[in-house]
Amino acid sequence: MLRAIPVKDLDNNKLLNQSVKVNGWVKTFRSNRFIALNDGSTINDIQCVIDLDKNKNDINLITTGSSLEIFGKLVKSLGKGQKFEILVDKLSVLGPSNSENYPIQPKKHSFEFLRENAHLRVRTKTISSVIRIRSEISYAIHKFFNDNGFFYIHTPIITGSDAEGAGEMFSVSTLDKSHIPLSPDGSIDFSKDFFGKETHLTVSGQLEAEAMALGLSKVYTFGPTFRAENSNTSRHLAEFWMIEPEMAFFDLKDNINLAEQFIKYILKYTYEKCKDDIEFLNERLAKEEMSLPKDKRSELSLKEKIEFVINNDFVKLPYSDAFEILKNCKPNKKNKFKYKIENWGCDLQSEHERFLVEKHFKCPVVVFDYPAKIKAFYMRMNEDAKTVRAMDILFPGIGEIVGGSQREERLDILEKRIKELNIDSKELWWYLELRKYGSVKHSGFGLGLERLILFITGMNNIRDVIPFPRTPKNADF
Repeated sequence: MLRAIPVKDLDNNKLLNQSVKVNGWVKTFRSNRFIALNDGSTINDIQCVIDLDKNKNDINLITTGSSLEIFGKLVKSLGKGQKFEILVDKLSVLGPSNSENYPIQPKKHSFEFLRENAHLRVRTKTISSVIRIRSEISYAIHKFFNDNGFFYIHTPIITGSDAEGAGEMFSVSTLDKSHIPLSPDGSIDFSKDFFGKETHLTVSGQLEAEAMALGLSKVYTFGPTFRAENSNTSRHLAEFWMIEPEMAFFDLKDNINLAEQFIKYILKYTYEKCKDDIEFLNERLAKEEMSLPKDKRSELSLKEKIEFVINNDFVKLPYSDAFEILKNCKPNKKNKFKYKIENWGCDLQSEHERFLVEKHFKCPVVVFDYPAKIKAFYMRMNEDAKTVRAMDILFPGIGEIVGGSQREERLDILEKRIKELNIDSKELWWYLELRKYGSVKHSGFGLGLERLILFITGMNNIRDVIPFPRTPKNADF
């Protein structure tokens, strides 16, 4: 039986004048004769030309959104916009579509409308391009680490510890909500819960990855993480995917160099593998920016931004230098920033990060050696006892895309830091114990997959780069 050929493989002279079988969904149907068919394997549709005498009975069933099986001959196209087309010998309507109610019509839809129809939005050119790129990026991540001697590990999704110390976690419980057991002091008695203790969805696999690295040397996790932050911005999700490598014997400099090498590899690999999709998204973004005032338009096209990051070194500077640049810049002096930069030690907001990247240096920036008071407990304290060996990589249009650090390997200093921050050391007994048995310097970082996809696709909202976004008041699909 003839095997269905993916539409992306039809762009092949070897198949010319051969009988082929294709499956897909109808994008448009013109003049009762021309079908634009797509199976999702490529952004490019294949035009199928109906012989009215052979397929008269099926024409009334063909509508936008219906699924078809088509047999025919692949020939060179006489029309514009495609190299090949299929002369249809036989077709079958596999799944009819009520064209009047079908949401994804052949016209421009707002992204907000498409989010409301997330189960169908992958049939649009833009979203299908994004999801194909997401797939290639995911493969490239595994390939990079595998080629560089890393072991892929799976860290728990359910955890009893808060790796970030922020407290913005989703609870995991099987307690009967109508009869919650209480302790004598009136608090919830979690000893009666499934795990016998309070548990949450993880915000990071880092702590467990550290344990694995201190036995395997180089490991990485790549999986879903969760934040119960009530933020409805275009940069936040409640459920997202994180890449988190951990490396024994790596200091902060090694960590920064690996992160830069990693990002450039992923961008280059995806850029080469997804040329048609990136070309389409490049044109889409250019058209979108034409409606903006000139001072709001990007100086570089989407393709130029990607190429620039791949081909140029990142600027690297300590927090103190970044602070001075921001404190003395015009936007700060003229109160243009929402958060004014005044005192050393303040946390950098997205507007500050983007100023450094987009206005001052005009390239990706790595800021390191942050004030200890604004960073997590596990980051290695510097000799000045004021800063820690942390690093953030900042990207144009995104702000922070990577956060990482050299981890604190000295037991006494780590214990002191945990005590200062009022963190329950009982939950971290095993993490502290790693510092007792063969402790070594080690480092790692986290990269949010969706933020990287935002950069490479030029999309403006993080909800449009994940198939089914989870945000406050939104858990449909």
